[in-house]
Amino acid sequence: MSNTNNTSESQGSQQSSRRTQKPQKSQESQDTQESRRPRPMEVLREARAQLAELTGMTAETVSSFEQTEEGWALEVEVLELERVPDTMSLMGSYQVELDVEGQLTGYRRVRRYERGRSDARGSGGR
Repeated sequence: MSNTNNTSESQGSQQSSRRTQKPQKSQESQDTQESRRPRPMEVLREARAQLAELTGMTAETVSSFEQTEEGWALEVEVLELERVPDTMSLMGSYQVELDVEGQLTGYRRVRRYERGRSDARGSGGR
């Protein structure tokens, strides 16, 4: 009977050791994960956070987003000056460029406007 117990214990320990062994990833798989481009939502969040940190202003929305050969290009709407009523607050539209890893490489304000004003350029309507 003790032989049966030893055999059962031996089999149990072999099974548990098989369960705990993790398959090793190939070097190619690890390199691919490390160099993977960030997902679009990650880029959007990071771009807003980085721009807000650099300018000290609140990045409210992203009005355009594009993947380029050099990385990413975005247009971000920023609250520049809060006024009462809110429709009179000054907004800025910033062109933001990021590298392939999602790190901000440059930005510039391309437009400044009051929140309550409609956009006269490229409106498409009357």
